[in-house]
Amino acid sequence: MSRHSRSRRPHVLGAAIASAVLAGGLLASLPGGASAAASGLADDFNGDGYRDLATGATGAVANSKAKAGAVVVSYGSSSGISASRSKITSQSSSGVPGASETEDRFGTELAHGDLNNDGYGDLVVGTPLEDVPGDVDRGAVTILWGGSSGLSGGTTISDPSGSGHDRFGQSIAVGDFTGDGRTDLAVGSTGKDIWVFKGGFTKSGGAAGKLRFDTQIESGAYPKGAVQLAAGDFDNDRTDDVVVGSSAGNFVYRGASTGPTFQTEAGTGYAGGLTAADFDRDGHDDLVVGNDFVGVMDTTSKGGSATVFYGGAAGVDTSRSKVFSQATEGVAGEDEYHDSFGDALAADDVNGDGYPDLAVGAMFESIGSASNTGNIWVLHGSSSGLTATGSQSFNQGTSGVPGANESSDLFGKSVHLADHNRDGRADLAVGASGENSDDGAVWVLRGASSGVTTSGAVSFSGPTVGIGRSGDDPVFGRPMSGS
Repeated sequence: MSRHSRSRRPHVLGAAIASAVLAGGLLASLPGGASAAASGLADDFNGDGYRDLATGATGAVANSKAKAGAVVVSYGSSSGISASRSKITSQSSSGVPGASETEDRFGTELAHGDLNNDGYGDLVVGTPLEDVPGDVDRGAVTILWGGSSGLSGGTTISDPSGSGHDRFGQSIAVGDFTGDGRTDLAVGSTGKDIWVFKGGFTKSGGAAGKLRFDTQIESGAYPKGAVQLAAGDFDNDRTDDVVVGSSAGNFVYRGASTGPTFQTEAGTGYAGGLTAADFDRDGHDDLVVGNDFVGVMDTTSKGGSATVFYGGAAGVDTSRSKVFSQATEGVAGEDEYHDSFGDALAADDVNGDGYPDLAVGAMFESIGSASNTGNIWVLHGSSSGLTATGSQSFNQGTSGVPGANESSDLFGKSVHLADHNRDGRADLAVGASGENSDDGAVWVLRGASSGVTTSGAVSFSGPTVGIGRSGDDPVFGRPMSGS
């Protein structure tokens, strides 16, 4: 998971059509073209001025290989996101390095940013289960390059220390971590080490350089290594800091020209979500840590929590924090065990008031007789920071939201906030990887002056965008780039 850099989780198509799309075909004509001017937006992959949405389908079949994985990019427009403006990319797509192989799960992690400084957003794809000769689950990272026709081709970022860890690419983040004004890429694995690939990327040569820093992660802790990475400028020095989420805690490292250095530990955490934004607009990004492993790390709630740690001149200030859960006044629902409130987090301004807001997912929330159906909440930013006052709550039983609450949908497995229709307000995308027996689906609810609205809400499933089941579960809807 990463914030965007400053350069700044039904009609079934035939198997033949699905196969063609997985090989890189388009479902419909996309915006852009040779005359499109690059917008400079970090998640505008075709440069038309609209922010795009990238969503993983890690169980997708590609080149007849089960669970090879694929990524769906849904392009923004004046009418927002739709299934008809989507493209599927896998390792079987033309120009993408590697090959689709069984259990690769291409698209397990996603992040975006303009890595080669051409004005087009690029998509970084982590494939931590990628095998290389002699090394099972070594992992791989691929940059898919933006251009006037959208994402096309790719470059592999190789693991510099394959024998020292596994699952390279299990966490990724994009930001300017060295303070040189160029977009860098941070990559985690099962080890204690984080690799920063320095900006100045080229399509033929990859990164301009690389550096390594070791973390405070305890060896032997499970899940191993850096489970999450996030970026944020918490001390307002114009250099992004790196947050490393692990089962041993959440560690903040200040960005510097020689590489990030340890600043503080922010909450114990347990592999929940991470995100950053300046919720009180004081010039310092604030860090939100999700804690969804109750009974071991989370003693503040039964069903999980999200804690905001405010930024300041010295970086993340652990003395200034606030915990939100379903036990918080103003947050709808009941605090119940195993809801996983805080497992998915995203930040952006949904109502156009200038203050970023926070989306929180709880994929295991049960509603009525539907167990693990899922729910999401939106908490609003203000001059005093995040507040539960006026918070919003959505599930598939909410009026205007397509679908219905069913067991094991996992609505809220991923959440994402971005302005896809360029109206000045971020739209809320929600992934439910368990929808329709693990076909998976995505919902997009528009931002409005009153907050997120269900008016004009859209939803589309994996099969709708061309991901055929072929006997396997596509689990479309997790992850989303920036969530």
